[in-house]
Amino acid sequence: METTIFSKRTTRREMLRAGAGVAGAGVLAGLFPASLLAGARASELQQPSTSAERIAQMKAQAGTTPLVTSKLRENIYLLSGPGGNMVVLNGADGKILVDSSFSNVAPKIKSAMDGMGGSPLKMLINTHWHVDHTDGNEAMHQAGAVILAHENTRKRLSTPQDMTAVGLHFDAAPADAWPQQTFTDGTKLYFDGEELTLAHFPAAHTDSDIYVRYEKGNVLHMGDVWFSGSYPFFDPSTGGNIDGMIAGAAQGIALADAETKIVPGHGPVGDKVGLGKSHDMMVTVRDRVQKLKASGKTLQETVAAKPTADLDATWAKGIVTGDFMTTLVYSTL
Repeated sequence: METTIFSKRTTRREMLRAGAGVAGAGVLAGLFPASLLAGARASELQQPSTSAERIAQMKAQAGTTPLVTSKLRENIYLLSGPGGNMVVLNGADGKILVDSSFSNVAPKIKSAMDGMGGSPLKMLINTHWHVDHTDGNEAMHQAGAVILAHENTRKRLSTPQDMTAVGLHFDAAPADAWPQQTFTDGTKLYFDGEELTLAHFPAAHTDSDIYVRYEKGNVLHMGDVWFSGSYPFFDPSTGGNIDGMIAGAAQGIALADAETKIVPGHGPVGDKVGLGKSHDMMVTVRDRVQKLKASGKTLQETVAAKPTADLDATWAKGIVTGDFMTTLVYSTL
């Protein structure tokens, strides 16, 4: 099916011809199994698996991935492995969980939180709407959590959505998975002796991104506005764009000091220096691609020019290839 992906100039077929698009997304290992979208050019001619089948395969892979618990601060814990990175604040007032991974990971998450002590789960915060961060919402709400997120997360979860860049369609989530409390610009929480600042990033990875800053613990959760140590993925179908990712990284840098532990949506926990390196890489790629596009190069020609070639050894180690990064950037300029 021929559909416009990001602009009138860039179609799904053009992305595939450029060797990117769904083909590049085939290595979205943290979100999509590497085998899921392989052979994208062939899929234009053959019957591909359905979106529902691919989502089910994602969830199955997540269900077999170990969940690792590590301490960030005295009462702040990281849960990592399946789906996006999660953070738990634990104390006498109860627990606050940031992001919920996939639904079939919920028993592991609950077990990990139980191991931190007997205080109940009181709140779940979503950093954005994507399935690897929200599919467990229903289970967490049914376990007693009030779900808090940006208003666009509720909008996205309560209506059908398409991630066109990777060929996935999502039906509306169950009502119990929708945030019960939302905000537009920002809000504060005072819980377990901690002060949490939540604020909206202008459209970056999506139009629903927020950060969560633990003021006393000096921990900053960036959600998918930061992919630590790798090229980022952003979702143009719901507002994601390279300029927003760069601005979001700059905002995170301004919020951090040398001692801040910065939690990315995917990848290892980092710091202000690591986030700064990601910011500078994105600026470099953006500027190179922008120059090629401004000179009249098509998407296919821009990808063929390999503007990320000298960067790939360092940054193409995660879930996005150099060609796919070029495609995403080109298509949102």
